[in-house]
Amino acid sequence: MLRALQVLTRRELLRLRRNPQAILTGLLLPILYLLLFGQAFNLGRLFTSSPGGAAYLRLALLGAPNYFSYFSVGMVGFVAVTATLFTGANVIFDKLFGILKRITATSAPASAIFGARLLAGALQPILLALFVLGLAIGLGHVGGLSGLDVTSSVTVVGALEILVAITLLAVMFTSLFVSMGFVFEQPQTYFAAVNALNLPVLFTSDALYPWGTMPPWLQNIATYNPVTLTVSVMRENLFPPDLYPHPAWVYLGGLAVWAAVMIAIAILLVHRALAPKK
Repeated sequence: MLRALQVLTRRELLRLRRNPQAILTGLLLPILYLLLFGQAFNLGRLFTSSPGGAAYLRLALLGAPNYFSYFSVGMVGFVAVTATLFTGANVIFDKLFGILKRITATSAPASAIFGARLLAGALQPILLALFVLGLAIGLGHVGGLSGLDVTSSVTVVGALEILVAITLLAVMFTSLFVSMGFVFEQPQTYFAAVNALNLPVLFTSDALYPWGTMPPWLQNIATYNPVTLTVSVMRENLFPPDLYPHPAWVYLGGLAVWAAVMIAIAILLVHRALAPKK
């Protein structure tokens, strides 16, 4: 099983390396968001000009020093999800071209076939998310641009918490979308289902919207959203955590539960899809 997992993972990584256009395309969206939307949408000017506006803004942004800092951390979670969208599409194309049929005809078990795509598929969103985090910090050193202002002392434990949160988010959505690729037969059906799932997940989180400006019902939904849990871990470590009701490890625990549930569902779907047809 381990030998099959190693070989199949290497195959998936080689395919990714031979397709740099996919990596560049994945980078384009977050770069445009950071350089255009994040720079132009300056909430600070709207609130700080009014009495008590600075205090309200700090509460709305959960302690982040400015909207760009709040927004750019949310973009890290945003990218960790959106970069997983094509992992399932690759499975469908392999089915259409007969590649998956040849792989399943070998001695490789279903767990190795799924595990290889999960490991290789999660690597790209993790690296893209870390790139976005570094880019957001770096923009602060470019004249005339807003950047991610880290206003808290990030410890080694905090850095590990951030890495674990990004990894869990990428792995859970990779596993879900890969399993959907095994279930669906046509790319059109796959992308319709993925968009129906992806967009509500992102827009019911506090990745892009200031938490304090949400209506109460949306705040309640966002509290349990895995994207919200991820960015909460990051924001608690990058900004003063006094406005958060729980420490970062509590949000990590909730994220781990989400990951376990999604991976369990994905394994069940893949085993059913690869089971011998009677």
